[in-house]
Amino acid sequence: MNERSVKYLNDILQAIGRVDEYIGTPKEFDKYISNFMLKQAVERNLEIIREALNKVLKENPSLTISNSRKIIDTRNKIIHGYDEIEDIIVCQLL
Repeated sequence: MNERSVKYLNDILQAIGRVDEYIGTPKEFDKYISNFMLKQAVERNLEIIREALNKVLKENPSLTISNSRKIIDTRNKIIHGYDEIEDIIVCQLL
């Protein structure tokens, strides 16, 4: 795996860590849906995860990452179907 791919994987881990930090433990749906800034921060990090995931998979086509299709599809919905985003769908990824 090349250096760029390692960077993308690190970006994914950092974005996951930020989402975990923002949401906290236990993950509470009500906390998420009632805080607009939290929702935007989580959605932004999902965008980062998708972009980095897409790049690492293009550079390493034999690499298998579970739920990669679901992550990519969710990001596309956030970007292109922002008016149709269902909070419960986003929370299921968390």
